[in-house]
Amino acid sequence: MAVSEPYSDITAPSGGEPLYRWTSAGAEASAPLVLLLGGTGYVGGRLLPRLLNAGYRVRLLSRRPERARGFARSDAVEVVAGDAADGDAVRRAMEGVTYVFHLVHSMTDSRDFRRVDRTIARNVALAARAAGVRRLVYLGGLSPRSGPLSAHLASRREVGQILRKSRVPTLVFQAGVVIGSGSASFEMIRHLTEVLPVMTAPRWVRNRIQPIAIRDVLHYLLCALKVGEDVGGAFDIGGPDVLRYDQMMNRYARLAGLPRRRIWALPVLTPRLASHWVGLVTPVPSGLARPLVESLQHDCVMHDRRIDALIPPPPGGLTSYDDALRLALGRIEFDRVETSWADATVARAPSDPLPSDPEWAGRVVYTDVRTVETTASPEALWRVIAGIGGENGWYSTPLLWALRGWSDRVFGGVGLKRGRRSRTALRVGDAIDFWRVEVCEPGRLLRLRAEMRLPGLAWLDLACEAGTRTRYRQRAVFFPRGLSGRLYWLGVMPFHGLVFSGMARRIVAIAESEDARVQ
Repeated sequence: MAVSEPYSDITAPSGGEPLYRWTSAGAEASAPLVLLLGGTGYVGGRLLPRLLNAGYRVRLLSRRPERARGFARSDAVEVVAGDAADGDAVRRAMEGVTYVFHLVHSMTDSRDFRRVDRTIARNVALAARAAGVRRLVYLGGLSPRSGPLSAHLASRREVGQILRKSRVPTLVFQAGVVIGSGSASFEMIRHLTEVLPVMTAPRWVRNRIQPIAIRDVLHYLLCALKVGEDVGGAFDIGGPDVLRYDQMMNRYARLAGLPRRRIWALPVLTPRLASHWVGLVTPVPSGLARPLVESLQHDCVMHDRRIDALIPPPPGGLTSYDDALRLALGRIEFDRVETSWADATVARAPSDPLPSDPEWAGRVVYTDVRTVETTASPEALWRVIAGIGGENGWYSTPLLWALRGWSDRVFGGVGLKRGRRSRTALRVGDAIDFWRVEVCEPGRLLRLRAEMRLPGLAWLDLACEAGTRTRYRQRAVFFPRGLSGRLYWLGVMPFHGLVFSGMARRIVAIAESEDARVQ
C-alpha cells in the first residue's frame, strides 16, 4: 500500500522504515487488517498514520464515526460505529481482523471506571478469540511488583491479565511517564515548572521515575506486529534515564532557559489535594490529574529489560529524557503537535451532535444569533474564525471569558487552559479550550460543542457566508436542563450582549484589517 499523502511529514518513526513495514509472504497476499481501539486518543492518534505508512489496513471502532474520520484523514481507514463497552459492536468490528491494539483507558475519577475497563477488556478478549485474531497488543502502566496499587494502576494490571487469558497471543507493554508534545505528563511538568519558581510538593517528587519518549512507545507498538505470533507476555518499557520527579522538572527548567526551581517535599499533600493543585496550575483538569498523580505514589521504573531480547531498542538507541523534551518543545514551537491529551473525550461531557432545526419543535431552546456584513474576503474571515481560542483568545471581553474558565475549573471542568492542539489547523474532534470541534467545513462553518460544566447542552456556530458581500453569522444554541438551566440562561443573558456582540464585531474587524494589510 502506498504511503498516504497526509502522513508524509510525520516524524520518526514514520512507520515507513523497513524495520516496521509489513512484507507480503506472497504476491497474492493482502495487507493484514488492524483493529485500533482508542484510535482518537493521544497514543492511538499517532499510531494510526504509522500503521498506514507501514502498509497495514486499519479499522477504527468509535462512538463518533465523524470524529474518527477527522483523525484518520484517509479513505484507507475503515470506521465502524460502536462503543467498545458493547459486546456486539466489538464483535462486528473484529470480523476479518488480524491484529488488535487495545489503547482504551478510562482516565477519569469516576467511580465505575474499573467496571467499564473490565467490561471492555472482556469484550475484546472474547471477540478476538472468536474471530481468530493472531495478536493482541495492550499498553498498560509500570507498577510495583508487590504492595497496594492505585485504583487506576490496578485497573491497568487487571485489563492486561484479562487479555492474556484470552488464549490469543498477547503482548502487554507496561510504560510509565510518556514524554511527547501534547502528552498529559509532559504538560504537567511543563506548566508546573514554568508557573511555579518555588513550590511545596508531595513527597512523591522524590520517587524514582523512568520516563519514555512517545517515539519509543510507537517503536515498541509497531514492532509488536513483527515478532513471532506465538510470543506473549507482559514487558516493561522505559527510556534510558531514571530520575526523580523534581529532577525532571529542573531539567525542563534548564532546557527552557528558566532558573532552577526550589521544590520542598511535604508528607501532607494527598493525591486528591495534589490533583486539585495540578488542576489549578496546569491545563490538565483535576479529574485527569488524579490518576497521573496516583501513579507516581510509587517508584515507576522498569523491573527488568527482558523486552530487549524480544524487541531491540530503536536504531540509534532509546531517546534520553532531555532529547524527548527538546523534541516536544520543537513540535510546539513549529506548531506540529500531532495529538494531545485533550483529544480524549471529557467524562460526563455531552457527546450527541446538535439536533437539526426541525427537531427543536416542542423543546425548550435558547439562541443568540449575530450577523455582520463585511468587506473582508471570505478567505480572510475564515482564517480568523479558524484561529479562535487558545493563544488568540475569543476576540472579546477577555476578563469575562477568563472568569467563565476559572469558574468551570472550580466546578471540576476543563476550563480555558486546555488551549488547542494547533494554532492554525483544525479537525473534527479537536479541543479548543472548553469547546470541542463538532463540525469543520473549511471556508464555511465551524461548530463547537461545549464541554464546560453547564445545566444543559450548548453549541456555538461560527459561519462564513460568501455572496455579493461576505457575511459573518454567529449562533449560540442552548438546550436547558430543568429549572436550573432556564435560570442559568437568564442569568448570563446580560453578559451575552457584551461577549457575543463584541466577538462578532471583533472577528469581522480583524478580518478586514488582515485584508487591508495584504492588499
